[in-house]
Parts: sequence; structure tokens; C-alpha cells
Amino acid sequence: MSYFADDLSMNTNFLQELLLSVFRKTRKLVKKSSIFKIKRFGIQELSESMMSQKGESSGIMMAKEIIDTYQLLDPKSKLEFFVELAEKFGPSKKKLEVAAEAYLNEPNVQQAMALQIAAEPRRQELIRRLNLAPGSTKELVRMRVDLLELIQDHPELTCVDHDFHHLFNSWFNRGFLVLKKIGWDTPASILEKIIEYEAVHKIKSWDDLRSRIEPPDRFCFAFFHPALIDEPLIFVEVALESSIPSSIQSLLEKNRIPIIPERANTAIFYSISNCQKGLRGVTFGNFLIKQVVEELIQDLPQLKTFVTLSPIPGFRNWLGKEIDNDILPLKKLNIKVLGQLENPEWYKLNQKSQELKKVLLQLASVYLFNVRRKDHEPVDPVARFHLGNGASLERINWLGDISKTGIEQSAGMMVNYLYDLDQIEKNHEAYINEQKVIASNEIRKLANRKLLQKVA
Repeated sequence: MSYFADDLSMNTNFLQELLLSVFRKTRKLVKKSSIFKIKRFGIQELSESMMSQKGESSGIMMAKEIIDTYQLLDPKSKLEFFVELAEKFGPSKKKLEVAAEAYLNEPNVQQAMALQIAAEPRRQELIRRLNLAPGSTKELVRMRVDLLELIQDHPELTCVDHDFHHLFNSWFNRGFLVLKKIGWDTPASILEKIIEYEAVHKIKSWDDLRSRIEPPDRFCFAFFHPALIDEPLIFVEVALESSIPSSIQSLLEKNRIPIIPERANTAIFYSISNCQKGLRGVTFGNFLIKQVVEELIQDLPQLKTFVTLSPIPGFRNWLGKEIDNDILPLKKLNIKVLGQLENPEWYKLNQKSQELKKVLLQLASVYLFNVRRKDHEPVDPVARFHLGNGASLERINWLGDISKTGIEQSAGMMVNYLYDLDQIEKNHEAYINEQKVIASNEIRKLANRKLLQKVA
């Protein structure tokens, strides 16, 4: 597909070919030298050996050998490798003590720089050197997937993950990302990954994917990185409508009649998926949605309203804990009303669900607007993403998603986050600097209403 090769690969092919050329020549030289018969060593020894090398050519070769060796390790050996990184590839205690004492005795810029250098773990330099090998960025991202899984049972490896996260935040800075429109003529290898990575509303088949990207009122945009040109990092599915939607069912209706794009005034971002587990926690910078908005209005300048239709993935879990801990004064809200949630098909019982609607809309408003983590940011991950990108809480939609996942995670509700182009930067600054959640009057009133009042 020409757009992909011309616009993205052209910027990276020269560098990749250069690195591959150096690697091939280096490999021939290395094989001739007995000094570099490194395959007989373990991965820990290879890592130490690479850290002692000064030549870049030999470093590239050794980085490739370490990456290749790591891929062959069993889970136990991978754990041993990460433990080694945690225990033996931290900063030099002696150098750190000397630098710290020097800074305390003479706190100037030079001593501060020396202290910063001394405090950097050797792991970071190791990871940087590993990234010299062609194609190694992708492998390092995969390596972090293994690390994240191991941390669950081995929290002592958190220091290793901190270094991966620190470096990835620099390597995957938004300035390096390339935004591309995904169409039915996009290479099949990438379309397959869009199907695989869809995390919000599962794509059930190729026909299902086609219904989301081929109609003139449906779009999909993906962000790519030059080092992972065939791997989308994050993608956004967009629908054009004449008003703000209240349910995902209407947007994904297969027999719907497409609207003429030029007649639409509203763009809805109804699915945003992070594709790489190894990049968990890497923000890619703020204003990603704004970049998609700017891409849309180049061809459709009549679009005036930009909103999401988003899940509330942590709501049911939070609500269950609050009920179990008897933290919320739910007894005076008539606990029997919330007891309806125990029935898997509660949302089909119209008469009872109307009673439940008032309770859940208020509790969802409280959850999104008031409930915070220790760092004072909202507990809901989707809320943190959109608020950090400059959006505001606009509306909570009753029974916006009645899929199994929607019912289990969000009690069937969905949220419209509004992206007001004139307020995005202001909202972003208020959120980042003051942890302030910008919300509509409707949500603010619901969130601040006393929970003690009885259901009408």
C-alpha cells in the first residue's frame, strides 16, 4: 500500500538499511574473531560483556545476540535475567555516595550533573545499547510484557520496569508518532492487528471491520512509530452523526443507513484502543484526540461537535467494594434497588430498572467526578485519559452499552467526554496542574447531591 510506504517507511528505510548493513558486516567480522564467540555465555554474562565494550559495531552485534538469546529463554530463565538486572545493574553505590557527598559540600550545576549521572542505574544504559540492534525496539517492548507479568508475583522487579518505562516515555514521545488513516485498502497485516487489538468493542469478523472503516461516515485512525512501522500503537474509531449519541448499539447497527459526511455536524470517538501491552503506562503525550480532530476537519470543516462514547470500566468494581465495606450510605437509598444488579438481565426489567436508573446515574457521577486515587487523579482509567487530553465530562448515558462486558464493568452506562476545541488547552492545564475535573452542570449536580436522599 503506497500511502504507508511513502509517508512512513520513507523516513526510516535509510536508517534501517544503514543499521542492517553495519550489522551484516559486523557479524562477519565477529565470527572470525575468537574474542567474540559469545554464544557460549549466558545472557547475564553477555549483558556484562556488552556494557564493557566501547566499540559501537561490536556493541550492535552483542545487542543482537542478547535479544536472540532472550527469545529462547524459558519463563524461569527470564525471571533470573530480570532478577540479575534488579540486583546487579543498578547504580554504583560507591560512585553515588561520592557524588552525593561532593554535591552536599559544593552544590553547583556541575556537581548536580555528576550526581545525576551517578544515580542512573546501569540498566538504563544496557537497555539503550540493546536498542542499537535492528528491530530491537519491538523486542524490548515484548520483553516488557514478560516483565509486567512477572512483577505481579515479584514486586522487587519494579525498579527494572521503572527504567523501561522511563526510556519508553522518551522513545515514544508524541513527536515521533505518525497518524495514518486506516482504510479497507490498508495492508491486510495491519487490518488483522486492528481486529486483534480492538479492546473496547470486539470486532467479530472481517465484515464487521469493513462496516467500521469503509462507509463514508465511518473512520479509523492509527498512530505508528518509525521503529514499529507495521505495529499500530493506538487507534481511534470515529463515527459521524447529526447529534450526540447515547448508545453504542445505534452506532454499530449493521443495517443502519450511512449519512452523507458533509451533512454531519458531530464526530464521535467510540473506541480508542492501546495496542501494545509492553507500552502500558506510556502516555504518548497529550492531545492525541486533538490531532485526530484536526485531521477530520481538514476535509470536513462543518464538524462542530467532538465527543466520545466511552465505557466506565472500573465502576462496577468500585461500587461492589463500596457496598461491601458499607462506605456509601446506601441503606437509605434502598439497598433492594441496587440488589437488582445481581440479576444478569436486570436491564431488561423496565419497571425496576427505572428505579435503578436514578441511583446508578448519581453514583456514576460521584465515581467519575469525586472519587480519586492517592495522587488526586480520578480512579477511572478512561476518565484519566480523556481529561488529560483536555476533554470535559459532558453526559452519562443510561444503558449505553448492554453487551456482556458493558453490563459487567459499567452497569451498562457510557459517557460522552466533550472535546471543545476552544477549551482543550485550558481544560488540560486545569487537570494537570490542579487535578480539576471539568464537567457539565448536570453531572456536577448529580455528583454533589447528597447520597442520603431517598429514591423517588
